[in-house]
Amino acid sequence: MAIERVKHWQLGDIRITRIFELKDQCELSFLLPEGTADTVKKYPWLKPHFATPEGQILVWFQAFVLTFRDRRIMVDTCVGNDKMREFELFTKTHTAFLEDLTAAGCPPETIDTVLCTHLHLDHVGWNTRLANGRWVPTFPNARYLFGRAEWEYWQNRLPEKSIQVQHLTDSILPIIDAGLAVFVEPSHRVSDEVWLEPTPGHTPGHVSVHVASQGHHAIISGDIFHNPIQFAEPDLPSAFCIDAKKACHTRREFLARYQDKKALIVGSHFCDPTVGWIVRDGKNWRFDYD
Repeated sequence: MAIERVKHWQLGDIRITRIFELKDQCELSFLLPEGTADTVKKYPWLKPHFATPEGQILVWFQAFVLTFRDRRIMVDTCVGNDKMREFELFTKTHTAFLEDLTAAGCPPETIDTVLCTHLHLDHVGWNTRLANGRWVPTFPNARYLFGRAEWEYWQNRLPEKSIQVQHLTDSILPIIDAGLAVFVEPSHRVSDEVWLEPTPGHTPGHVSVHVASQGHHAIISGDIFHNPIQFAEPDLPSAFCIDAKKACHTRREFLARYQDKKALIVGSHFCDPTVGWIVRDGKNWRFDYD
């Protein structure tokens, strides 16, 4: 089935636009080391959108743009092109991300704010682009909002100078050097309609993005979830969580808070249909997208 690279949802007066970049299919144990293919097979509702019949999981990498009034806010910026990374999937990519963004009616120069839920490499890559051998801001008219605690953690890792922190050099420092970075608290309010919600654990300053309009609510998850299987298995931490215990606690709190369709969940790494609801299912939860 062809991927719908650009997709729109309407939340009150706010249009949420998805820009697809990359996809992956992997063993659950690669992403969630305590899980197996048999764990996946316990939940038939994961198929066909989020898992294969053999028990592998499906993951997308995508960004979201919030359009309302005179605002265009981008949430996370995926992997980016031309960058050296630890994983082959992310290395020296040449995707049509910017072309798709422009085709969606959101050319880079019209973005006024960039929000990064956290500073992992697959959420900051298009902060910059390669121009004449230099990394320059992709969104020159935007302010880039980075969590203060998040940046403090990663700043302390800069001396490592390893490929694991290469994304700081090519996707964060050029934004700071250009004077476009704004460091904010984890409950920062961007506007009456958009604010940050602390969801720490995956990284120290991880946030989700709460969107509200005309009594309707949606939350762009960030990496509090990597796949909807974590609704049913909330105590499965990611291999990339910095504080796995806190991440699991945060996830359970989040699921309980927004169960029973209190807010539309926009899964940052969820394949289509991407958006849905948290519903109770026995002792845990499932993702309802019907």
